[in-house]
Amino acid sequence: MSASNTQPPGGGGAHDFAASGRRVFEIEARGLAAVAARIDGEFSRACALLLACRGRVVCTGMGKSGHVARKIAATLASTGTPAFFVHPGEAGHGDLGMVTDADVVLALSYSGESDEVLQLLPVLKRQDNALVSMTGRPGSTLARAAAVHLDVSVPEEACPLHLAPTSSTTASLAMGDALAVALLEARGFTADDFARSHPAGALGRRLLLHIADVMHTGDAVPRVRAGATVSEALAEISRKMLGMTSVVDDEGRLLGLYTDGDLRRSLDAGIDVRTTPISEVMTRSPRTIGAGALAVEAAQLMEAHKIGGLVVVDDDGRVAGALNIHDLLRARVV
Repeated sequence: MSASNTQPPGGGGAHDFAASGRRVFEIEARGLAAVAARIDGEFSRACALLLACRGRVVCTGMGKSGHVARKIAATLASTGTPAFFVHPGEAGHGDLGMVTDADVVLALSYSGESDEVLQLLPVLKRQDNALVSMTGRPGSTLARAAAVHLDVSVPEEACPLHLAPTSSTTASLAMGDALAVALLEARGFTADDFARSHPAGALGRRLLLHIADVMHTGDAVPRVRAGATVSEALAEISRKMLGMTSVVDDEGRLLGLYTDGDLRRSLDAGIDVRTTPISEVMTRSPRTIGAGALAVEAAQLMEAHKIGGLVVVDDDGRVAGALNIHDLLRARVV
């Protein structure tokens, strides 16, 4: 039996699940294409209204439309447009107190006739809230009551019974994404802005964590003077356990770097580690980084040059810190 045909419990013959899945994608793709063709002046007016909002975008909807509205609110909020979700049923029992006259309301209902949403209209009108509706029926009550209406009607639902919201919810989600991205671009929202609203995520760590946050400083920084022997440098490497030591002048400025890898090369060359000055075998002009750089830049530098650590220097070339790949791993930058 092929992987796409599986006998369902209870018999009844094999069903081609893969064909069903492909049909859903095809139907929903057609639905998205139909909605995309209607991105016009109404969409632009909706964006202008949301962009000018002095308060927050209040998203609401009942049932599946409510789930979509909640996701749209989350996407707006994470991309620079303050937004939150209010359940229309709870709104009629006190949660409307969260909505101020500075807010714009984005109401979703595919039929445009959801009782729980419609019962909010008189209050929103008295409070003079601007209303943007998203429905599948331009002639519906909700569509006609809105300052701007976004038509998300689709030719058909992917559900063969034409009952379960499928294509229609996908279209509404896509319309919400389109609003969020259009507003993001209009605001000049950057990756740094995104990171500030996602400090706990991987992207937040990559964009907010700086070298100064992860580097070793003070006595934890391995360093020896240029007159030290290789043996003394090895002792410093062992003490500080970063797999390297910086070599500095009397003012603390970086002259070079000596690593575990350099030691192997030195031993291969047959040097006497007890008498050879570190200045003779160190790597001059090593790769360095500043304390204000992003930690992810250190990871990229290490990867590009196949090195396991970096010395951190200030604007005058003085050694300010050091870090290795393990520091970045602990910080979950890589």
